[in-house]
Amino acid sequence: MAKPLMQRFAKWHIWLGWLVGFPILMWLVTGLFMVSRPIEEVRGNHLRIEQPEQPLVLPGSTLASAEFPIREMRAVMQEGRAVAILTGMDGSIRRVDMLSGAQLPALTASDARTLVAAQITGGDEVRSVTAFEPAEVPFDFRREMPVWQVVLEDGTHVYVGRDSGQIEAVRTRWWRAFDFMWGLHIMDLQTREDTSHPVLILFALLGVIGALLGCVLMFRRRKARITAQ
Repeated sequence: MAKPLMQRFAKWHIWLGWLVGFPILMWLVTGLFMVSRPIEEVRGNHLRIEQPEQPLVLPGSTLASAEFPIREMRAVMQEGRAVAILTGMDGSIRRVDMLSGAQLPALTASDARTLVAAQITGGDEVRSVTAFEPAEVPFDFRREMPVWQVVLEDGTHVYVGRDSGQIEAVRTRWWRAFDFMWGLHIMDLQTREDTSHPVLILFALLGVIGALLGCVLMFRRRKARITAQ
């Protein structure tokens, strides 16, 4: 009884091998192709000629100032008023009221709580609020800027820019699990951003070779069964 059952399992295994063998081989070959070059090279970043950064000139505007040369400006609505979020040449951020030109203060912990409560579902259930400097931000944020980390009761981390007055990132428990799995997937648990490195390329190549050998062996086993019959 056990032998016919095992033979049936073996038969199913062979047919499943035929069904999924090609997609697996396709995934491995395309994966090997995609990791063979750094994503920056794929995007053509290496072709760009580096240009010297120039401060943004706003003639007659109250937003620009000599002591804070602007690299980038973004206009948003905050609390019913037009606000310019200015990024300086040194990377620092300021908020300015576009009507008066007055600089707005950095957000306090209470401000961060209020913002999260208004813009995030369940944001009124706060477990903790912690300030982080640019060089000390948690790993799940990975951007060098001063932020408030608002931890919600469900484990969600909401990052609020102290100088931008905006929610910069939302990291749920699922996001953190996904991020960890992504690190395993690309074999980079340190930065979780390097999708082209020798270890990953080597294992992708071995996977392709293994899948090709498996496809060849399926043909050989089928031929052997036909001969035996």
